[in-house]
Amino acid sequence: MSTEYEVIVVGGGIAGFTAGLASARLGRSTLVLTGDALGGHLISIEKVEGYPGFPEGVPGYDLCPIAQEQAAEAGAEVQMAAVGAIEQSGAAWKVATPSGALTAQALIVASGTALKTLDIPGEADLRGKGVSHCASCDAPLLKGQSVVVVGGGDSAMQEALTLAEHVADVVIVHRGDSLTGQATFRDRIAASADIALRGNSDVVEILGEGSVEGVRVRDAAGAVADLEAAGVFVYIGLKPNTAFLDGCVELAPSGHVPTDAEMRTRSPGLLAAGTVRAGAAGRAVCAAAEGTVAALAADAYLQSHDWPR
Repeated sequence: MSTEYEVIVVGGGIAGFTAGLASARLGRSTLVLTGDALGGHLISIEKVEGYPGFPEGVPGYDLCPIAQEQAAEAGAEVQMAAVGAIEQSGAAWKVATPSGALTAQALIVASGTALKTLDIPGEADLRGKGVSHCASCDAPLLKGQSVVVVGGGDSAMQEALTLAEHVADVVIVHRGDSLTGQATFRDRIAASADIALRGNSDVVEILGEGSVEGVRVRDAAGAVADLEAAGVFVYIGLKPNTAFLDGCVELAPSGHVPTDAEMRTRSPGLLAAGTVRAGAAGRAVCAAAEGTVAALAADAYLQSHDWPR
C-alpha cells in the first residue's frame, strides 16, 4: 500500500465514501480511512428516508456498503484504520495510523459524530444489557416488552417508530414540551397507539440488577416517578469526532469544524464534510452532497498548487 496520496478522506460514513468516490472519479489517488467500523451512525438505522432513488427508504446498513463499493470501483483505496493525529508537513498533511504515517496533499475530514450519553447512574453499568443506541439491532430481542426512548429529535423519533414495530409499547422521555425534528416523524408518532410522550422530563437514573428493569424520571416540577422498561434507547444529541484535529484547525465552541460553502477550513488543504462540520444539516442526503463538494474543492486546491495528477 502506498503511503502518499493526493487526497485522504478520514471517515467511513456516507460523507466519507461519497468524498472518496468523487475524488477517485476526478482522477486523484485517494484513500478512505474508515476507522474501526464502517458506515458511521447510518449502519444502525433501519430506514433512511428522504434519500433520492429510494422512495420507500433504504436501510443504512445497505446504503453505506453501496457507497463503499462505488468508491472502491472508482479507484479509491479503503482501509479500516483509525487516525491518531494529523499535522501539517510543509504544504502537505501527515496522518498517523496504527500501521504507520501517511501523507496527503489534501485532507477531507468526514469523521462524523458520536452519540452523547446521559452520564447518569446505571447507564454505564447496563450498557449492552438493555441500554442501547441501536433499535434495529435490539428491538427484536425486546418483543412484547416496554421500552423507553430518551430524546426528542429525528433520531429519537425514528428509533421509537422502529421499536414500536416489535415491542409492546414505547415511552419517549423528552425534556421539552413537544417533539422536534421532521413533521413526518412527529405525525407518525402522534398517530401511533403504541408510542407515548412524557415531556418536560429527564431520565435521572437507569434501574436494574444485571439488566435494565426501568428508569427514574423527574419532571420540571421536581416530581419523581419510576417507569418499567426492559430497554432504554438514548438519543440526546451528537458530539463531533474531532479529537485528532487538536491544534490543526480552529474548532467551533461545539467542537465541530467550521467551513465555507465549499467545505474548506481556514487551514489550506484541509476540508470537512458531513456531521462533523459546523452547520451540517444532519441528514444523509446532505452529508453525501457535502462529500462531493469537498472532493471538488480538494481537486481545485490541488490544481491551484500545480500538483500533478
